[in-house]
Amino acid sequence: QVQLVESGGGLVQAGGSLRLSCAASGRTFSVYNMGWFRQAPGKEREFVAVISRSGGSTNYVDSVKGRFAISRDNAKNTMYLQMNSLKPEDTAVYYCAAQMSVTRWSAATLPNTYDYWGQGTQVTVSS
Repeated sequence: QVQLVESGGGLVQAGGSLRLSCAASGRTFSVYNMGWFRQAPGKEREFVAVISRSGGSTNYVDSVKGRFAISRDNAKNTMYLQMNSLKPEDTAVYYCAAQMSVTRWSAATLPNTYDYWGQGTQVTVSS
């Protein structure tokens, strides 16, 4: 199994930037597709972005396309989420997750296809 720890959250003004990190330990990091999800108070957990094992494929929710960028460094066992042009509606707890396999790439947006989760990091964007 793998253990995941997120970091990099905080309070930022609208229009600002943050970079989240997800550090993995345990089983070989490169065997997992990796995803970012977020959950705002009173809302369901929402897919944000996913990156394939090699980093060659990515997918984003429409609301963050052009503003967020997911990346990974398999040598450092770490995944990143660069968040630019942040908006108040981006406020949420952000979670990273690891996925062993998925039947089709489009299903990688679904939380129940992920096997391991971090504890989350709070991102608050003030207006």
